[in-house]
Amino acid sequence: MSRNYKFHNPDGVYFVSFAVIDWLDVFTRNEYKNIIIDSLQYCQQKKGMEIFAWCIMTNHVHLVFRSTGDQKPELLLGDFKRFTSKAIVKAIMENPKESRNDFLLEQFLKAGNKSSNVNKYQFWRHDNKPIELWSNKVIDEKISYIHQNPVEEGFVFRAEDYMYSSAADYAGEKGILENVIIVK
Repeated sequence: MSRNYKFHNPDGVYFVSFAVIDWLDVFTRNEYKNIIIDSLQYCQQKKGMEIFAWCIMTNHVHLVFRSTGDQKPELLLGDFKRFTSKAIVKAIMENPKESRNDFLLEQFLKAGNKSSNVNKYQFWRHDNKPIELWSNKVIDEKISYIHQNPVEEGFVFRAEDYMYSSAADYAGEKGILENVIIVK
């Protein structure tokens, strides 16, 4: 586990952002984003992850979550990142439509060779800088930041129109990830 994982309160609500190595734009294909969605759903159903907000951008993911299961939040997030790393690399390898296979795999291999705790391919950067959200005001600020990310990037005009985030849930609509806990 990276020394950058600093979750001091195991019961806390945390904001994390984690990026693909070298900020590579991997999540331009929905099949890779869907691996993230499926994995988040699994963590909700089987590992006690409560999700308050989330957003998948082209090269990084934002998440506000809490661990209510037996796992500490850093272990829960570590398991999530390990699983999605392997699943996405495999999907890239097996995707006949992926024109960037060789380039992406070469970058993941280079990063993996530089890291002592990676067997072969490194997909995610090791840092995620967890921030414990101690008040409703801070939670609201981070959720707003997460939801405005696709608007700031020019993907959509309204945050709730971006499919790969929880903004629709906060606008009273149904998002694609089930069981998002709305903070009011």
